Amino acid sequence: MADGKIVGLDIGTSEIRVAIGEVDPETGNVQIAGTASRKSAGLRNGVIVNIEDAKNAIKEAIDAAEQNAGTTVESVVTAIGGSQIESQNSRGTVPVTGSNKSDKEVSRADVERVIQYSTAIKVPDDREKLHVIPQEYIVDGVGGIQDPIHRIGIRLEAKVHIVTAAKTIIQIIRSCIQRADYNLDAVWLKTLAQTQSVCHQDEMELGSILVDLGAGTTDALLLYKGAPVATASIPVGGNLVTNDIQIVTGISNSNAELIKVQHGCCWLPDITPENDMQIVVPGVGGRDPDIIMQSQLCQIIQARMEQIFTMVKSAIIRNTNEPISQLTGNIILTGGGAMMQGVLDLAQSVFQTSSVRIGIPEDLGGVEKDYRRPDYATVIGLVLANKSLAQSKDNRKHGKVHSSKPEKRKSGESKLKKIFKSFF
Repeated sequence: MADGKIVGLDIGTSEIRVAIGEVDPETGNVQIAGTASRKSAGLRNGVIVNIEDAKNAIKEAIDAAEQNAGTTVESVVTAIGGSQIESQNSRGTVPVTGSNKSDKEVSRADVERVIQYSTAIKVPDDREKLHVIPQEYIVDGVGGIQDPIHRIGIRLEAKVHIVTAAKTIIQIIRSCIQRADYNLDAVWLKTLAQTQSVCHQDEMELGSILVDLGAGTTDALLLYKGAPVATASIPVGGNLVTNDIQIVTGISNSNAELIKVQHGCCWLPDITPENDMQIVVPGVGGRDPDIIMQSQLCQIIQARMEQIFTMVKSAIIRNTNEPISQLTGNIILTGGGAMMQGVLDLAQSVFQTSSVRIGIPEDLGGVEKDYRRPDYATVIGLVLANKSLAQSKDNRKHGKVHSSKPEKRKSGESKLKKIFKSFF
């Protein structure tokens, strides 16, 4: 990552996506210089099972993004999800230090100390801390504080959300990227990166659930009062929908995937006798093609997608103490599955709320705008979340030093982004 450049790499089960962002050194704004996607190889349910195949697919995707952006890539930031992720909430308390015993003011050192105490939990040897995210601070029993520095008090408490990942999985990802001749700068929780590109501050404050509908797995992140509260993952995704189509129609997996993408719908009320179309199903082994109605295809898909949403809802309820009925934000759908016809209506039915929307990354400029789709939420989020890393590297390269003046924040900047600036 050099010259103010950030490269987000999303190693998905079915697709590998890349986004190259460039940071303006004066304004700090990000512009997308180029993107690319290629078919994945060597992955199963979001986990790399063949390093050589995955390495070649990563190299091909990055090469394509380099050509589109007219630049070269040295290092990347990537994301991880699936069953290898675990999370928990923790808290810690420390006394406030200060030279004036009768009038103690919370300092940056106090905040760093309380975060250390909050994260002093036993983590198994085979796991690695990926993120420690402050949820709120409490000063002398007064909670809901997001920035306690300069507040007067005696006791400082912090509530944090800790995300861990399997060490071996991270090592495999790092090895795969290095074999492709790139450096790995950071690994992020996939859904957490997505919040940077598709979530609004009011949604996170009121309580929202981000659901990433991937090919191999479906991941969810519960956000409340501006910070993550719980994560969940189920080992079911769009590939299982494809398998269902394959079994029912008796065609190849590749043809089933093509039919799903071109004609798939997961909400039967959208299909009426007037618009119910005939779909040609390719014959196998020289057999004549067959015909299936779109309504029949929809019945196959809807059953599985409804099961996926139901499993996500149950996993979220199981992993949090926050009642879903109290969440007044949105259900935000990302990933390739979020592009299927009828997915909004089905999610509204399962979650019993009309507050469901598709997570579309914001417009960050660039010649091409193909990244403004829910399946690019991860790579665009990685670019946005790590722009400060690119800026610091660029400053060091050109001999610049940071000003002692406080940074003027954009009015629309979220609390979560402020947290990332402070602690990552």
